[in-house]
Amino acid sequence: MGDGTSIGRVRGLGSAKHGPHHWLLQRFTAIGNVVLTTWLVISLLLMPNFHYATVHEWAARPLSAAALGLLIVCTFWHARLGMQVVIEDYVHEHGSKFACIAALNLVAFASVAFGLIAVIRIALGGA
Repeated sequence: MGDGTSIGRVRGLGSAKHGPHHWLLQRFTAIGNVVLTTWLVISLLLMPNFHYATVHEWAARPLSAAALGLLIVCTFWHARLGMQVVIEDYVHEHGSKFACIAALNLVAFASVAFGLIAVIRIALGGA
């Protein structure tokens, strides 16, 4: 059951030992995105109009604000996981790979923070 045979590689989860966890996270965030995006589309279709006041009032409701926050986190987490795979597959120099993943994390976390702050401001009556 060493690393030399195909069954050994499968049982040992490969050289990185973390592939299944990353793969499962991508699938769970994809399912979350499907559920939350479906909720968003249905909620928007049920609105009487798309005037600023109507959408603002809808987004300020606790359930809507919470679901929008979850959608923001889930979407950017899923995008970050996918981009990490692309970087790991196509950037071969270790220093460049580290810099790309660090930049990716910075952009993803900043985007989530911006989105959540916007939703919180709307939910708490600001803006």
